[in-house]
Amino acid sequence: MQSYRAPLFGNIPTVVKNLLIINILVFAADSILPLIGVNIIQNLALFNFQSPYFKPFQLVTHMFMHGSITHIFFNMFALYMFGRMLEMVWGPKRFLIYYFITGLGAAALHSFVSYLSLAGLREATMAFANTPSPEVFLSFVREYVPNASVAVNEFISSYSLQPSNPAYINEATQFVQSVYDMHLNIPTVGASGAVFGVLLAFGMLFPNTQLMLLFPPIPIKAKYFVIIYGGIELFFAVLQQPGDNVAHFAHLGGMLFGFLLIKYWNSKGIGNFKQF
Repeated sequence: MQSYRAPLFGNIPTVVKNLLIINILVFAADSILPLIGVNIIQNLALFNFQSPYFKPFQLVTHMFMHGSITHIFFNMFALYMFGRMLEMVWGPKRFLIYYFITGLGAAALHSFVSYLSLAGLREATMAFANTPSPEVFLSFVREYVPNASVAVNEFISSYSLQPSNPAYINEATQFVQSVYDMHLNIPTVGASGAVFGVLLAFGMLFPNTQLMLLFPPIPIKAKYFVIIYGGIELFFAVLQQPGDNVAHFAHLGGMLFGFLLIKYWNSKGIGNFKQF
């Protein structure tokens, strides 16, 4: 077993260095361009494939977008710490292939889960459109707008008194559609899926390497760190807490596709997977 302590300003391999540069430049652009009325999130972030904002190239471009300075810092720090070792073992070409396949896999799993999670909302929206009534509207609000405002609750009371009023029906229809559109058009950004793939690979190639955690400040073997982190992501993905804006299934997708790719490379004898 060896202890891994990366030199803070050591040489950075080509692919990792360029990924860091591109991510930082895109983050800077995303921070500056809105000041002159240019919104790159609508074009480069990943939208649900049913959304009118979806474009195929977003499967790649969203990996270079980040939502906050904290978001990009931790992603780039993990890429720097663990990606360098992988690129040194695999070489730039194989590492770049791995990075993008795990990122695309993360996007695929996230998009699939998003599609499934929208199915109920989609059916409820269509149900109200086909049979608009105060009862159906109230059921929709309770299910999909649990923290509805006072104004919405007051509207429900008024609508209940005049269920055939075209104005109320029209307003309720617009509200239901707006809730569906809001969930459908939530953008996803970040390199986290690919970074989790990098973390998974590091744990598989260097399973007994000791890492020093920040919180709590204790050493832990890389393989246990990956297992625990993956378990935490799975827990929160299944829990689906309201207000949780982290794409947990994207993280799991990056790890899953990374695991499958490494196993495939191993089976073909092309991975150079000597464990340290």
